[in-house]
Amino acid sequence: MLRSIPRPLRLLLITLASLAGGVVLVVLVALYLLLQPDRFTAMLKEQASQAGLRLTLSSPASPTLFPRPALQLEGITLVASNAGANAMPILLAANGRLVLPWRTVFGRQVVISRLQINSPRVDLDALQSWLMHLPPQSAAMPDEIPRIATGVRIRNGSVVQNNSEWLSNVSLDTGRLAPGQAFWVKLSAKETDGTPLQWQFSSVPSMADGALRLDAITIDVSDRSATTLHLSGYARWTGAANASMELRGKFHLADEGDYDTAVTLTPAAQGKPLLLHLTLLGADNHIDLDLPPMALAQWWNQMANPQEPKLSAPPGNGQIDMARLDVGKVHIEGLSVQTGDAIPASSESTAPAAKPATPRSQ
Repeated sequence: MLRSIPRPLRLLLITLASLAGGVVLVVLVALYLLLQPDRFTAMLKEQASQAGLRLTLSSPASPTLFPRPALQLEGITLVASNAGANAMPILLAANGRLVLPWRTVFGRQVVISRLQINSPRVDLDALQSWLMHLPPQSAAMPDEIPRIATGVRIRNGSVVQNNSEWLSNVSLDTGRLAPGQAFWVKLSAKETDGTPLQWQFSSVPSMADGALRLDAITIDVSDRSATTLHLSGYARWTGAANASMELRGKFHLADEGDYDTAVTLTPAAQGKPLLLHLTLLGADNHIDLDLPPMALAQWWNQMANPQEPKLSAPPGNGQIDMARLDVGKVHIEGLSVQTGDAIPASSESTAPAAKPATPRSQ
């Protein structure tokens, strides 16, 4: 068919096609260069550094243009900045992807349209160590909340502690992140015994007076056994371990009824760590504790281990009075524990520090 076209017209068409192909190639190369992978990689590393973290990638970020501009990140590792060369990473991920809007490609402002992370592994021990060594006050808070146009997606994640898996099959999705607008997070996972866990969070973030504010917080947690938790309140963060929070609501424990629940967070100050104050008040049970947040997670993980539950006083100050407690295969009646500063003074040095009931297996 091409031979039936007059030779001058055929040459014109070939020339136009060659020019069009050349223009497309030039545009593609230009857009590829405009993505500047080093620019975004440096931005991520700088933000991690400001939080006392060191971000490394197994290979340089590779840009793609279609269907939308994006950067592919391979071998993501996040370690505390002050950790040694052999320190356990806080986070390991097989790969990730930053999807960028076209205005970011042509403009100077860095905006992320979507963040995707595959197979992340979070180590609670390394996370706790990083939190414990944070300075009392950060150098400065960011001027504004980072914007993520369409949210974050995480798949096939895990949370480990003491080299043992705490949560598996972790999936997380979030909504749009922008100051002054409602932001939501949905998380699903499986506990060590295979019990599915559902967690939902929503809040309105904003920056004011050098602090990150989270207003209108709502938290809903549920599992297969019909245990549910609903909390609402607010939180403030001014950098490092300087955080405060107040949440109140109801905790429903299957077959045991409802508990009035209050959770408050006290900022670290003058050598004192960040403290979580937990109150649970039910018909026959009462818990009033001051706890370091990460130590609380470790204690509960040991208590709830179905293979080898370890009974011990919680790490903190306060008191527990429970008519009955079932943890794994262990059944306890008449449990009363006083720990830390809550232990009453005794005139005898041999007085017991706590009064736990004798557990029996069922």
